[in-house]
Amino acid sequence: MDSYRGVRTALIVGAGLAGLTAAIALARREWQVEIAEVRPSKATSGWGLCLTGPALRALDELGLAEACLAEGYGVSVITHVDVEGEPAGEVRLPRLIGAQRPAMVGIARPVLHRILHAEAERCGVAVRHGMTVTAVDQEGELVRVQLSDGTDRQVALVAGADGIRSPARSLLGLETSLDYHGQMVWRALVPRPLWATGIHQFAGKADTVGLVPISGSQAYVFLTESGVARSVLPDAELAPRLQQLLEDFPGRVAEIRPLVSVSESVVRRPVRTSFLEGAWNRGNGVVIGDAAHAPAPQMASGAALAIEDGLVLAQELGRHASVGAGLEAFAVRRMPRCRTLVETSVAIADLEQAQRHHEAHRLVDACHWLMAEPA
Repeated sequence: MDSYRGVRTALIVGAGLAGLTAAIALARREWQVEIAEVRPSKATSGWGLCLTGPALRALDELGLAEACLAEGYGVSVITHVDVEGEPAGEVRLPRLIGAQRPAMVGIARPVLHRILHAEAERCGVAVRHGMTVTAVDQEGELVRVQLSDGTDRQVALVAGADGIRSPARSLLGLETSLDYHGQMVWRALVPRPLWATGIHQFAGKADTVGLVPISGSQAYVFLTESGVARSVLPDAELAPRLQQLLEDFPGRVAEIRPLVSVSESVVRRPVRTSFLEGAWNRGNGVVIGDAAHAPAPQMASGAALAIEDGLVLAQELGRHASVGAGLEAFAVRRMPRCRTLVETSVAIADLEQAQRHHEAHRLVDACHWLMAEPA
């Protein structure tokens, strides 16, 4: 393969939101892009997510927002409910892609993955499933990459987009800590109640519950369980345990609780964060998405940061004469924004556990408007 001054070549590790978005944005700028994804084809984890305003803005620039709006569920308001089951205020989210379009979209992860994957392939991106990177070595203006199938690549760019526990980050010699915050997050796919036309969040005496519509017929329930050690429960115990945790909530949560019993699956994950201090690149290798910055889920904006990363990476590489300079400019542009979101998400998690819900609501509102600023 040729160098950066000739045919621009990139290998991306991970076909998640950051990896696919970066691949699309680079391919549209005439890069030859290959993705190595360790999971099998069509394997996605989790039921649903929120595409907040910044995510929709980035997707709109790529011409993909309409597909997400069509297949997801648009919302513009978060309704907060107090521990007594009474309304405790609303957060009206900034509409970043037009006053007549929703501020946010709830969408099923497999649906969003399908939209991004199809566009990547349409742009000529080669997605290799069941494969990952085992070694990375800088060789002049190129990077030599060894893949798990025994083959090698010489490319101008390697981007690690393989999540919070990123093996690519370690191969590049970039290390960070993973911090656990005393919370476990539960999610379950349920039928959408007719009243769920926006996001509802219910404060509890110990935990927090929310409901996010992701289509006309479906929503996902999330419960943030506070003050618990990290642990793993058998799959058979998940739905009954989640129903038990929901018993402590009054009002509309009582309508949600029986829906969990018919859920196709319930997942439970630790609330962990990370932020990579110092350089995000080593030579022509860089980390993006959760591999560089993983917020707690309280701001529902991890997807937004990942999608923005992919677009901004391609923009900065297009503005600079060398890959290294482009990667350094990318990190300078992204670090303050990503640090703010990670730190704010941790602060919200702390306020939740201290039962200071009104303060948490104000912080959520303020951070959404801060994130509305250009990426």
